[in-house]
Amino acid sequence: MEELGIPPLTDEQIEEVCRLAEEAARNYVYSKIQKKHVESLNVCAVVEGEKPVNLEIEVDVELDSSMEHFDPKPVSDAAAKEAFKAAEAYLRKIACHSQR
Repeated sequence: MEELGIPPLTDEQIEEVCRLAEEAARNYVYSKIQKKHVESLNVCAVVEGEKPVNLEIEVDVELDSSMEHFDPKPVSDAAAKEAFKAAEAYLRKIACHSQR
């Protein structure tokens, strides 16, 4: 993630960026695959460091047997990208407020 010039994050901000990233990933997956076909959906968002802030996001989708010919990997990858976008938007907002 590019340098946004954000101050050190509080515990609450770290929780919020992780929550927003997870929510964005889940919303993306469920916009592409019906919930009834998703056997499991695991989203892991981890924020480390201060300058720079490192964000790791993993999305793992397992589908039920009725979807055996559907590869969930592209959806998982796109969901991770959406999660990064949501996290970056939140971090940009923090950076903007800290520069005032």
